[in-house]
Amino acid sequence: MGKAHRNRYAVDMKLFLLTALTMCSFAANSILNRLAIDSGASDPAAFAVVRVLAGAVVLAGLVSVSSGRLPLFDRRRIAGAGSLSLYMIGFSVAYLTLDAGLGALILFGVVQITMFTATSVSGNAPSRRQFAGAAIALLGLTYVLWPSGSFQVNLTGAALMAAAGIGWAIYSLVGKSEPDALAGTAANFVVALPVTALALLATGEAWHMTANGYLLAALSGGVTSGMGYALWYRVLRHLAPTTAAVVQLSVPIIAIAGGVVLLGEAASLRLMLGATLVLGGIALAVLRMTPR
Repeated sequence: MGKAHRNRYAVDMKLFLLTALTMCSFAANSILNRLAIDSGASDPAAFAVVRVLAGAVVLAGLVSVSSGRLPLFDRRRIAGAGSLSLYMIGFSVAYLTLDAGLGALILFGVVQITMFTATSVSGNAPSRRQFAGAAIALLGLTYVLWPSGSFQVNLTGAALMAAAGIGWAIYSLVGKSEPDALAGTAANFVVALPVTALALLATGEAWHMTANGYLLAALSGGVTSGMGYALWYRVLRHLAPTTAAVVQLSVPIIAIAGGVVLLGEAASLRLMLGATLVLGGIALAVLRMTPR
């Protein structure tokens, strides 16, 4: 193995580990959200407001300590903070009327469609292998998350979750051009805070949050959201949009696996089969198939 080959392998491995850490961070967000809301420690809207507030405070503090500046008035905030607000608002309000599994399926399905469409329009259409891998992974995710028994889909909730998916896809796409991942993410959270808070409080839902709810929301906002999103912006510079889209299908699987390990939830054959399809589809879509 030559020196250039070893260096390339080291770079690829570092990118893989950082991407995996980011996906685990996103999955941890889901677990913290479930812990707070399912236990009655918080309602979805209050959790989201405190989450964005904590993210803004922690990230702005880190930027200040590093002697950087917050690019609050950069034109990138229109797309960055705007799409972050759309995601937070749509995600939070949708879960008031939508089953969690179905909501996640709509969210990640729309993210895939939006990012693949944007990539195709820009002239970099995904290859057949990437399409096939994404389809297999999405099929596996559908198998895991599809509600059992009879169910009804709330159209308003589904539309809001679809909007959240579009928001997150845009947030991911514009992250590739963010020159400073930490400062850009901090500015996005600061600008998104008043928009998100006003929109969620305007829903009329009574504010409900216990001390444990505040703790979980702060942890979600300051660590797994704020720092996780900053890491995502760093990773995005080195990922093709199609790869960035497909790897995110692993997040619900990691979150469910985390529920099994941390919350004592049951591991079913359905989960294992679905996870195999998801991970296999991701591998097909993102791994290089030509020898080096």
